[in-house]
Amino acid sequence: MTDRDTTLDIVQRQIAPFNKKGIAVTEATRFAQDLEWDSLTVLDFVANIEDEFDILITMNQQAEIESVGQLVDAVTELKAD
Repeated sequence: MTDRDTTLDIVQRQIAPFNKKGIAVTEATRFAQDLEWDSLTVLDFVANIEDEFDILITMNQQAEIESVGQLVDAVTELKAD
């Protein structure tokens, strides 16, 4: 399992409590459109991701992240810094 695969697995586990619709989460899953998250849910989720990986995701970065795959890429990049 690659580092990216591990990150994806952790992100998917972090999404589970917020996945009220019970949809299958893939890298293409979009937070606003598919999961129908509001801004408060996004803030809670991002805080969990930041704590899990000990990183800081800026508001500008958050604005650019629309899908699970994009989040995994961003987390992978931030962990490398």
